[in-house]
Amino acid sequence: MAIEQRQPAPGLIHHTDQGQTYIAASYRRRLADHDMISSMSRKGDCWDNAVAESFFATLKFELMDRKPFGSRRSARAGIFEYIEVFYNRQRLHQTLGYRTPLEVEEASQSDA
Repeated sequence: MAIEQRQPAPGLIHHTDQGQTYIAASYRRRLADHDMISSMSRKGDCWDNAVAESFFATLKFELMDRKPFGSRRSARAGIFEYIEVFYNRQRLHQTLGYRTPLEVEEASQSDA
């Protein structure tokens, strides 16, 4: 879904941990089919992907710890709304100069 929506440029580096999903041949083949490069952190080294670790800590603090979900379906919808509506479009990020990820992306596309 994200690949079709975002249409990343060839050579995009997709960094993950060594979870089962990401080491699966079918997953890696899908990345290769879209000219994406797979990059994995070393086993047990959270510092390899500090940005993702920070994101999930923020997600847990701002959403999961404050809003219990009654089902997987409601959790999925809540997480989708948090990321797509709040985190990417409304939440200001210090590391992005107090802009949203969407503002940064739009600025980079207009510069291209």
